[in-house]
Amino acid sequence: MNIDLRFFASVREALGVSQEKIDLPVGVTTVGAVRDFLIGRGGAWAEALSYDRALRTAFNHQMCDPETPIKEGGEVAFFPPVTGG
Repeated sequence: MNIDLRFFASVREALGVSQEKIDLPVGVTTVGAVRDFLIGRGGAWAEALSYDRALRTAFNHQMCDPETPIKEGGEVAFFPPVTGG
């Protein structure tokens, strides 16, 4: 399945990329599974997307949870919680 990935704020800075097109392996069918797959890359990926870090996710511009199913051609975004001041 091909999807687009988007990374924002501190996640983008840690990874050194803001977006990526990716062909996911069979079985990666939810937003949480995408995160797990990316963590499996190790290094900066494992650190930036670690479950120890508070991250928000969106699928096709809608906030979502890890169980949200993904679809061919969709977009998964990762970003830190937003705070105001």
